[in-house]
This record gives sequence, structure tokens and C-alpha cells, in this order.
Amino acid sequence: MSTSPHQAIQPFYVLGLAPAATRAELEREAQKLLGMLELGLSSAASYATPLGPRQRTPELIRQAIAELRIPERRLLHELWAALPAPAPQPQPQPAADPSPGAPYRDHPAAPPPPHTPQTAPAPEAAPTFPGAFELFAWRRP
Repeated sequence: MSTSPHQAIQPFYVLGLAPAATRAELEREAQKLLGMLELGLSSAASYATPLGPRQRTPELIRQAIAELRIPERRLLHELWAALPAPAPQPQPQPAADPSPGAPYRDHPAAPPPPHTPQTAPAPEAAPTFPGAFELFAWRRP
């Protein structure tokens, strides 16, 4: 694995374990993930990183565990793994649109539907502000 910052944090995220995990826990999790991927389970297909979700592959798992077996490399990865991984956010599903021809119907600036009666505001006299002409040094019309 490369030592660039965005890749230096990957081993712990690929395995889905905290940096405090023991070597036995790392090995056990790697074997479990490899088995899950071999069975085609979708829960093992991706993992969260600070840069967003990434695809998990058997090669990536093997590289991650190989990196963490070297004590000096593991220490470096422990430092990088201190960055928090965001929790996966469920994507909101768009509601079924009863009128597919009106994509901007729910936009805040969209005009109201045609069946809603619109009332024009009553014409009012211009607001007065006594002393405005003197205050702003305007001339009276």
C-alpha cells in the first residue's frame, strides 16, 4: 500500500476495526470478510472512509492485513485511522410523483397549482413616512 494520506488510513477501515484491535482480531476479521466476499454478501462489499464509501475487494483485504502485520506500518496506520469515518447516511428515496410532467412542482419558488384561487393584494395608499424628505434631503414633488 502507498503511504499517501488518503490511502494510509485504509487498512483499519477496510477491515472495519478500531486501531486498538489486537492482531488476532485483525486476522479473524480479515478471514471473515474474505469468506463473506466469496459468498457474495453485499454487506461486505463496501466500507466507510472519511472520503466516502469505497469498494472492498479480497485483494484490498489481503493488502490491509499485510500492512498491519508490520509493526512500524501499523503504527503509521493507527495515527491515520484517528480520523473519524462518517456513518453511512441512508439516501432518501424520492416520492412517487403523480404527475411526472411537472418536475419543479414541489420547488419553493414554483407557482401554486392552477386549482388554487389566487387573490391579488388590494391596492393600498403609498405608505407615508413623515419627515423622510427632510431626513434624506429630498425635494418634494
